[in-house]
Amino acid sequence: MSFELVVQTVVYQALSASAELTQLVTGVFDAVPQGQSFPYVSIGEDSHNEWDTVTTSGSDCTITIHSWSRERGRMEIKQIQGAIYNALHNADVTHNGYRIDTVQWLGSESFMDQDGLTRHGVSTFRVMLDKA
Repeated sequence: MSFELVVQTVVYQALSASAELTQLVTGVFDAVPQGQSFPYVSIGEDSHNEWDTVTTSGSDCTITIHSWSRERGRMEIKQIQGAIYNALHNADVTHNGYRIDTVQWLGSESFMDQDGLTRHGVSTFRVMLDKA
């Protein structure tokens, strides 16, 4: 399994297992189904850089989590972003054959999407992992 797939898997599992988040959204998705009702969360872009040593193979990843709402105000999108933060920041996660050293929140923003109807939240995390 690749570092990229491990990060995708652990992030999806952590978000999907969060009772706080799942009470706020209709789902957590990699690919959002057509016609999905709001609000929901989608796993977005990621980038990976190696940090191998002589004895270890590792990856330093940045991953983006998107949240989507049709509420007029910003409260719902901010509640969802808070639940994403609570599910991922400093999370103690593992995956077969990999050790997750760090899951760290880097920042977030929220704004009105171009359609003028949808609130869009973007939260970014750093994930450092190596092969166990």
